[in-house]
Amino acid sequence: MLNLDKFIVLSVFCLVYLFLIFSKRYRGRSVWCGILCLTVAGVLDITTVIKAINWNVIAIFAGTLIVADLFIYSRVPALLSDILIDKSKTVGWAIILVCAVSGAVSAFVENVATVLIVAPIALELARRLGVSAKPFLIGIAISSNLQGTSTLIGDPPSMIFAAHEKMTFNDFFVFHWKPSIFFAIQAGAIPAFGVLYLLFRKYRQPIVQLEVEKVKSWAPAVLLIIMIFALAFSSKYDPGFRWLGGTECMALAVLGLMWSAAKNRQEAVKVIKSYDWSTTVFLAGVFVLVESLTQAGIIDSIAVWLSKMVGHNKFLAFSCIVWASVLFSAFIDNVPYLTAMLPVISRLSISMGMQDDYLFAFGLIIGCCLGGNVTPIGASANIVSISLLRKSGEHCSFFDFVKIGLPYTIAATAAGSAFVWFVWS
Repeated sequence: MLNLDKFIVLSVFCLVYLFLIFSKRYRGRSVWCGILCLTVAGVLDITTVIKAINWNVIAIFAGTLIVADLFIYSRVPALLSDILIDKSKTVGWAIILVCAVSGAVSAFVENVATVLIVAPIALELARRLGVSAKPFLIGIAISSNLQGTSTLIGDPPSMIFAAHEKMTFNDFFVFHWKPSIFFAIQAGAIPAFGVLYLLFRKYRQPIVQLEVEKVKSWAPAVLLIIMIFALAFSSKYDPGFRWLGGTECMALAVLGLMWSAAKNRQEAVKVIKSYDWSTTVFLAGVFVLVESLTQAGIIDSIAVWLSKMVGHNKFLAFSCIVWASVLFSAFIDNVPYLTAMLPVISRLSISMGMQDDYLFAFGLIIGCCLGGNVTPIGASANIVSISLLRKSGEHCSFFDFVKIGLPYTIAATAAGSAFVWFVWS
């Protein structure tokens, strides 16, 4: 039976979640309205709210976002895309290589920012050839979402996952002497790019040369490289993933803004004004909302229910976690879903007598991050790519996106989860 606190927490969480499903606006406000309701009802207090927020993750996200914006303004990623296009013989290969660049950039730059970097090149190429830009922008978006999962700073879900599992930047590559998330994503990327080849091979038009981008400055690229190395070595001094990563990212972000202001004050102001406060506030609120589920005992109840469903069949439990996450993340925001499910799979692992939860945790992040590639509403990068198409005068239907996103997701998820199972089971 539900006690009063459980009923209040579950009701507020469901109402907030329903709002997030049907509206992509005011995400931060909706989450914090829910937290306010829980505080007024006496379920949460101010101390709990402050402690529930993982400030290290928030600082890593904020710092990375600012450095990424400076990286965009430097035009280095656009130059890399132009170079690859110049090396391609056909339009199909050019777009596949641009998708590869999108993935590489997205491993270190937030997915939406990556789409904004690369999309104008694809739009210009499609315009000059007189072909639709739809498959190109969809390919860029889903490639960004895929590789954004491969490193700690690639996307907010990776940061949340790392905080829960106490994983450092290096742990995404090798963890407990085994190949980790990065290699699972690359295993998924191989068949996924095979899907893109099958879809884009019909574009056999000869390549049209674009005017090569001029780099404004290499300084932001240097800052990004320093950030990567700083995070890689931070585990030595902060093994618990508590404070150092966020401090490093924020320090480099401030340094970057100071450099930008000294060079061009208006550009620095533009970076500050364009900062994504909405997602930052949303992330902070999700931590608190999920903490309320834990305190009310709802997480334990869900874990017990799942344990009864799957019994002691580890493969069945792993498969359910992966493919249910794909299904849910195709239609709902993966940040609250991942944050809520991480403690659930930890409890489930304990109930099944497992020594750790890494198998289920890796399956969870692969399923919930790659599932967003199925539909145009599954990830923010998808929404941005559809918006850019609309601005360029093209309409992309739900089915247009699914025709590319669904086979891509199935191929990537099947291969990536199989890798995780054979390495970590």
